[in-house]
Amino acid sequence: MGRGNAVDEAERFARLMRELKERAGLSYGVLARRLHTSTSTLHRYCNGEAVPTEFAVVDRFARACGASPGEAVDLHRAWLLADARRRAAARAEPEPAPEPAPEPASEAAPEPASEAAVVPTADPGAVPLGRLPWYRRRAAAVVAAGLTAGAVAVAVLAASLPDRGTPQGVAGATGAATPAVSSEPSEAAGTPAPGPSSSPSPSPTPGGPASAPPPAPPSPPSPKPAPVPLTAAVRSHVWAFGCDHAYLAERGPGSVPPPPVEADAPAWAAAQRAVHAGAQIVEVTLHGTGAGSVVLEDLEVRVAARRTPPAWNVYQMSQGCGGALTPAAFAVNLDAPRPLARPVAGNDAGSSLPAPAFPLRVSASEPVVLRVEAATTGCDCDWYLDLRWTGPSGSGTLRIDDGGRPLRTSAATGRPVYGYAAEQGRWGR
Repeated sequence: MGRGNAVDEAERFARLMRELKERAGLSYGVLARRLHTSTSTLHRYCNGEAVPTEFAVVDRFARACGASPGEAVDLHRAWLLADARRRAAARAEPEPAPEPAPEPASEAAPEPASEAAVVPTADPGAVPLGRLPWYRRRAAAVVAAGLTAGAVAVAVLAASLPDRGTPQGVAGATGAATPAVSSEPSEAAGTPAPGPSSSPSPSPTPGGPASAPPPAPPSPPSPKPAPVPLTAAVRSHVWAFGCDHAYLAERGPGSVPPPPVEADAPAWAAAQRAVHAGAQIVEVTLHGTGAGSVVLEDLEVRVAARRTPPAWNVYQMSQGCGGALTPAAFAVNLDAPRPLARPVAGNDAGSSLPAPAFPLRVSASEPVVLRVEAATTGCDCDWYLDLRWTGPSGSGTLRIDDGGRPLRTSAATGRPVYGYAAEQGRWGR
């Protein structure tokens, strides 16, 4: 995706935010307090210089400005497109020009012994191998090897047979003629000449020639699975309220850099080889890819492995933060023998938000966001989600994981906990 497309999507999202803000008559300071963010950050959102990394910010903005349900859907759709363009542009990096591959040594500098080699051919005007172009030298070498192997095989066959005369087409041990292979009986002995891989012919049955067994019937083609009419964008490093999270890392506090912002958390965690400590929030944005709607039927939790939690350090990303909005989500207890995705209601400044419930309907124009909050106090867990769907082309299951790898959440009970002291520029307990 080009840079221009990303700018267009961000500008359209910013324009919708500005229109809602101007109609509501609210200042940047008032809106920033309601969104639990800074005034400068909100100003960048409305100018198209930045895009929120969490849907909760967009939802709070629409509610604060008194947006209608249709306007909230338009703002949500514009944010999804702008956020997808931003992430795609961040992943796109120019690839370095490939260096020219060095020419193989066997072609650029052939062995001295092969310079005088002659290509075996029926043409008396043989050409020295060293004078041929490199691509013809390779073909000539392959032909020569094949002729030599054939001559050796014929010589071995002739030596192993009883003395019945010289077979037709064989000039002798030092002859250069190509041996003739024939299935006709030998005239000298009156019997078929055996070959190295010959097998006895079946005896004819009385009253007719020998018949081969009937061929096995072809197996029926296996049915093709229904194409998945969904696309899923997975965010596995979602922080509570955009600031509250903790990671478990083996490195000591002197070797760990300062905490990142939420948008840079995946790269920070990968560089430290850190895992989610105690809890993990996953957001999945689903779009339909066809003309019809797709029904989401159920969400199943699969735990692939349980290990003893590692004895590492806990690094908190914030010294404490909070917000008035608690989104509705699916809660998962990874310590349960068979974990379930349990719907939990949310809260927005005292107003209850209904818990998510299946079935849900999704299409190309109406996306759906699923929020899953997993927690553990006793295991280092590898897990993933299976989303069952039904659409016009059939039904199936969509696996939700971390880019082809299982999601990983580890318990951190009793581990050393460190927070970052910005005024001192270091981690401390």
